[in-house]
Amino acid sequence: MTPANENNPQGAAGKCPICGKPTNPDYRPFCSKRCADVDLNRWLSGTYAIPTVEDDEDGNEGDREA
Repeated sequence: MTPANENNPQGAAGKCPICGKPTNPDYRPFCSKRCADVDLNRWLSGTYAIPTVEDDEDGNEGDREA
């Protein structure tokens, strides 16, 4: 079995997750600094977020009487 990057020493070729163009090894996984900055802005502005489920206010769900 050979390593995944043996045929492509600068990383696996793929598409930029922002615009879909081929990636540039200097900005991997993006194609350019612009797309890397767009992604960073999305993280900092809260566009990307992990959904969560809010607990009850009292937080004592297991202590309730049936």
